[in-house]
Amino acid sequence: MSKSIFLLRHGQTTFNAQQRLQGHCNSELTALGQNQASTIGASLSKKIGNINQWAVYSSPLGRALETAQIVCEQLGIDSDNIVTDERLKEFNLGDWETCFIPDLVKQNPKLLNHRDWYLSAPHCESYESVVNRVKDFLADNAVPDNVIVISHGLTGAVFRGVYAAMSYSETFEQDLPQNAYFLLADDKISRIQCEVTTVETV
Repeated sequence: MSKSIFLLRHGQTTFNAQQRLQGHCNSELTALGQNQASTIGASLSKKIGNINQWAVYSSPLGRALETAQIVCEQLGIDSDNIVTDERLKEFNLGDWETCFIPDLVKQNPKLLNHRDWYLSAPHCESYESVVNRVKDFLADNAVPDNVIVISHGLTGAVFRGVYAAMSYSETFEQDLPQNAYFLLADDKISRIQCEVTTVETV
């Protein structure tokens, strides 16, 4: 694959902070989430040479778009240039969307024993469906060779898994950071950690 891809997860959302599942539903970024997006954008600005050679693609879900807009602000890119792409959306988590994770654990105490526990949700989108979405995106010649992608935790893990030909278990052993992002280039994945200043709430 000849593309160079910076892969980002959206910043912390209200639902993330509340331990609620989002999937295809949405909640806004928290102050910390906005700060995470801003910090990653500032880090990206140091990694990217000629910003005019890069395109920005985002999941159409609000939390990803909000992150993309903050990143673009840091990069000096007009947010009108963000391309939304359905293939970058999070897994649809079926009947568990908006549910509180602690409530789900009460119903099934062993739920979190498996890293792919999210996919136990009734009517959840299948792993194969998301793999196919990502494969289609990576093979799409209409997507520029240098692209910044703003996606989600689980879809981002699958994206990295597809790119590096990981097994199912390897894919779900990855972490889902909101204070780091990844460069996918030359068949390698590099993690770039960002130190995010703690946001004080008054």
